[in-house]
Amino acid sequence: MFLGTPEMAVSPLRALVADGVDVALVITRVDKRRGRGGELSPSPVKRAAMELGIPVSHRLEDALTVDADLGVVVAYGRIIPGAVLERLAMINVHFSLLPRWRGAAPVERALLAGDEETGICIMRVEEGLDTGVVYARVVVPIRPDHTLTSLRGELVEASLPPLIQAVTRGCGTGEPQVGEPIHAAKVLPGELEFRFTERADEIVAKTRLETAWFMFNGKRVRVLRAESITEGNTDTATVRATTEQIVAGTVLKVSRDGVEVQCDDAAIRLLVVQPEGRAAMKASEWANGARLASSLA
Repeated sequence: MFLGTPEMAVSPLRALVADGVDVALVITRVDKRRGRGGELSPSPVKRAAMELGIPVSHRLEDALTVDADLGVVVAYGRIIPGAVLERLAMINVHFSLLPRWRGAAPVERALLAGDEETGICIMRVEEGLDTGVVYARVVVPIRPDHTLTSLRGELVEASLPPLIQAVTRGCGTGEPQVGEPIHAAKVLPGELEFRFTERADEIVAKTRLETAWFMFNGKRVRVLRAESITEGNTDTATVRATTEQIVAGTVLKVSRDGVEVQCDDAAIRLLVVQPEGRAAMKASEWANGARLASSLA
């Protein structure tokens, strides 16, 4: 039995099937209406299951109807009730190094916190939120150039070998989680708004989620990529400017590389942006078209 919903759960499903695991049923969220026409759209996991010829259900109760030996949960998005777990053992692929970042948004919270590493845990599903014993864990370093998309991709790839081993060779006894639990609450849209009066590292951390935004001329500008300014990636004039008393929001430089902006304590470079109602573009192209003033504050 496989329970999952988003794109990051597709590779684990396909990997299990490719390794010869008999997946009797896939449970995923109900189809959602999308687009102007309001047509129903299946989840990425449902689409993959249909391609693989696996029956699909939207009812969690159906987990008990197929006489499965094990349930595998990957980003399913719902709490599994104890009545189901009493009758069917389940393991979960969790995308953090537990007990740090238990909850709905572990990858996002690791990036926002500036963590230097994260990883995956193959763990037993319990009624508590990500509290079960851990059967396997893999550490994944977080690089400065990681975005939410790229880090998720590496975490998914790192999860495949231990997941297949757990399903095909057994999980063993596992180890209790050790350390102070930290909760990874869902990231709300308002958390990703920023102002250039904030610290540079905090702004860059938000942009790594690829949905951070600021207001400009009454409209949102989404920032898909940004980076901190260092001596190695800009000229000495900008480095000297960031050490002086320059008002946060001041546009320091516009070039083909991007738009350099002073923040509270240092400067950042906007690389790729998406103005409201338009497609993503290089920040330099946006700046030239928007005829930026001397400040974005």
